[in-house]
Amino acid sequence: MMKIESTKDIEVISENYSKKLYYPEAVKVNIGIASCGIAAGAQASLEKAAKEFPDNNGVSINQTGCIGFCELEPLVEIFEKGKPRLLYKNITEDKILDMIQDYREGNFNKKWILGQMKDPRSFLEDDIQNPIAGVSPLEKIPILEDVPFFNKQVKIALRNCGYVDPDSIEEYIARRGYQAFIQALKDMEPKEIIQAVKDSGLRGRGGGGFPTGIKWETCAKHNGERYIICNADEGDPGAYMDRSILEGDPHSILEGMLIAARGIGSSRGFIYVRNEYPLAVKRLVTAVKSARRYGLLGDNIAGSDFSFDIKISTGAGAFVCGESTALMASLEGKVGRPRAKYIHTVEKGFRENPSNLNTVETYANVPVILLKGADNYVKMGTTHSKGTKVFSLVGKVKHTGLVEVPMGISLKEIVFDIGGGIPRKKKFKAVQTGGPSGGCIPEQFLGLGVDFDELIKVGSMMGSGGMIVMDQDTCMVDVARYFVDFLKEESCGQCNPCREGITAMLDVLTDICKGNGKEGDIELLEELGMMIQKFSLCGLGTSAPNPVLTTILYFRDEYDAHIKDKKCPSGVCKPLFHYEIDEEACNGCTLCAKRCPEEAISGEKKKLHHLDLEKCINCGICYDACKFDAILIQ
Repeated sequence: MMKIESTKDIEVISENYSKKLYYPEAVKVNIGIASCGIAAGAQASLEKAAKEFPDNNGVSINQTGCIGFCELEPLVEIFEKGKPRLLYKNITEDKILDMIQDYREGNFNKKWILGQMKDPRSFLEDDIQNPIAGVSPLEKIPILEDVPFFNKQVKIALRNCGYVDPDSIEEYIARRGYQAFIQALKDMEPKEIIQAVKDSGLRGRGGGGFPTGIKWETCAKHNGERYIICNADEGDPGAYMDRSILEGDPHSILEGMLIAARGIGSSRGFIYVRNEYPLAVKRLVTAVKSARRYGLLGDNIAGSDFSFDIKISTGAGAFVCGESTALMASLEGKVGRPRAKYIHTVEKGFRENPSNLNTVETYANVPVILLKGADNYVKMGTTHSKGTKVFSLVGKVKHTGLVEVPMGISLKEIVFDIGGGIPRKKKFKAVQTGGPSGGCIPEQFLGLGVDFDELIKVGSMMGSGGMIVMDQDTCMVDVARYFVDFLKEESCGQCNPCREGITAMLDVLTDICKGNGKEGDIELLEELGMMIQKFSLCGLGTSAPNPVLTTILYFRDEYDAHIKDKKCPSGVCKPLFHYEIDEEACNGCTLCAKRCPEEAISGEKKKLHHLDLEKCINCGICYDACKFDAILIQ
């Protein structure tokens, strides 16, 4: 294996592997083997296909990461030189061989096909070959970019996910991987690297949105052994953006860290990743070993005097270790507890030395900025929030998955255009952004442009990128209780405002949900929230009241109904509602009776059914099963 010494070496590897990546002589089958795909059965599909075609005899079976449309996993791409490049959906073990055989024979089951592939719309699209150029597109099968889920997306951080084998450094290089680093190493001074990142307007994608270039510049000014740290401790409920990048494109993180190390003047780096992400850890380990073999990590990289290496450290699952000082304490082998930041980590962080910490998504953006130039990057986004942002779109929305969109796109476009709106003709109620410490944004703000500053104005925040959609059947009081319960368990307990304040909040919310709420509880929650925000030690505490305060602000009527009327309008808090059957809407389809676990519903077919309230346990199965809205919440 050659050691990479120059841009020319990168170009040679790229040319050799581009042919295999884009124009294979055999039929190439790429199966999405990320956590979402594996959960849907992709691993079984891969194993069955590999057993059928063990020696690449006319068919090559490969793995890729997640392309984003997680709801339709397992996703399988298939193509060969001169033929359409197609992405198939829901290809489980029982379908994989038929799909391959049909493709080879020129028969395309359109019900199985999501779209015709080309490279994702990104800043690199002009520099990467288009594998379907010159190939006649199939009629009535859309180009993938024209599928609504992908139509408004622009891929930067996710540019390679679903397109390369994450265990192949050569495929990463074939898509211009490590070119930005070699350019930074050979042709740029450290100050020029930092200036380019500053000029791009890139802000940290971990929640606070601090300007990345300024952080790098500040760290570089301080004396001592400087460290580059990647925060891959993604713990927000409903969030899996970092995991997807780590599983699908780990080399983009290594390259971003290498560029940061060159700019700041660091020789040692750490990736702090959740132990609950075993596949991500495995692929990071493989990526680090591959980079070392090519001489991209270690001593005297590419024949220069620059040396840098990376160690992977796994966390024990403490949510608070996503906070920078707690993370660094954990790296040192101490209890992961935050400290007051009167001295910032860029001055004294890991082992009391200058330390630069950025998230997975932040580092993934850096190579693109250098390749395409800060001038191009800064054109995308809003005045103070440049580039794109990855969101995990989950909850009560038709199309769930990972989306990467330009900053400034509206919530309505994300939820309704990309996400397809609310299932079962239900009404939209709210969207929660920013993880468990984010706020719940009501329908009146659906036109809001999504960026760091605009979300803060309505009581929420960007956070790491979780986006949970809620419909009319969501109880906002219970939502607040759920997130506060999570944060109570994850608080390190070091400071009184957070430890005692969140517990007190949870007690009040629990009483309200049980029907024991009383006058003055809302005002008490508001007072507790403001106290916790003002006096907590770290970001977990200062942002913890957001779900409560925003639900009180925008959905106070639900709190009033729970406290004054002892009713849960959404039918979630079991002590505060019961089900009834609407005599006019019920047509006697018997579906509710068949599915009731307590046999509480009786009636003859095509005749009005009856619900025995003494037997009913408010499980909601009948409500979900009824297609005629005949089950009422009272």
